[in-house]
Amino acid sequence: MNPKIRTDAVDHLFDAILTLKDKEECYNFFEDLCTVNELLSLSQRYEVAAMLKERKTYLEIADKTGASTATISRVNRSLNYGCDGYDLVFKRLKE
Repeated sequence: MNPKIRTDAVDHLFDAILTLKDKEECYNFFEDLCTVNELLSLSQRYEVAAMLKERKTYLEIADKTGASTATISRVNRSLNYGCDGYDLVFKRLKE
């Protein structure tokens, strides 16, 4: 993990997120926390990651999500060289 993001403020944010109990609470918290565009960008990256794991092409992903090839490439780099956070979530969602 990038040591630059390990701060008390980020710890507090993650602690807050971990208190959320259901999807409705997530909607309420994230709507207060993020702009609409920020939240849509996060969800777009997640969808891109899921499609990359399904071996979809960049063109298919761009057409379905509206993501730029730069965004798709960035997410792909995280999947291949990141901290395996996407893989952890995908695995848990399958269980």
